Amino acid sequence: MVVAQQPLAGVSIQAAPDLSDKVVQQRLSRSAVPAFFKLAKEWRLRDELARQLLGGVSNGVFYQLKRGQKKVLDQDKLTRISLLLGIFKTLNILYSRKLADSWVGLPNSNPMFEAKMPLTYMIKGGVPALVRVRQLLDARRGGR
Repeated sequence: MVVAQQPLAGVSIQAAPDLSDKVVQQRLSRSAVPAFFKLAKEWRLRDELARQLLGGVSNGVFYQLKRGQKKVLDQDKLTRISLLLGIFKTLNILYSRKLADSWVGLPNSNPMFEAKMPLTYMIKGGVPALVRVRQLLDARRGGR
């Protein structure tokens, strides 16, 4: 088995990164921010909805991030982005690109969503809802 000598993105794959560590937050923020805005573009999210997915960041901070200003994200925002990227990736494994990109904005018959959009569920439920959506999609991908 080949083991990478250098950790990817500056984080060891042997253990979960310490998201409370400011150095780790700074390192991960550099790639998390642009990845989030690419996801928001693919999902065609209005800025207000994107702000809410990030946990309700202020307009000022949101637009600074969107313009590419370097900011360090806290543990909560890094966790949210990680979950959203996992959801994005799994949707693109399960569905065609068109459906994958529109899935979060379509009414869903799964009882978890109460016939509403997964996006609404994720915004209202915060991190626990993001985790549940991620688990649902991962289970579908695994055939469960």
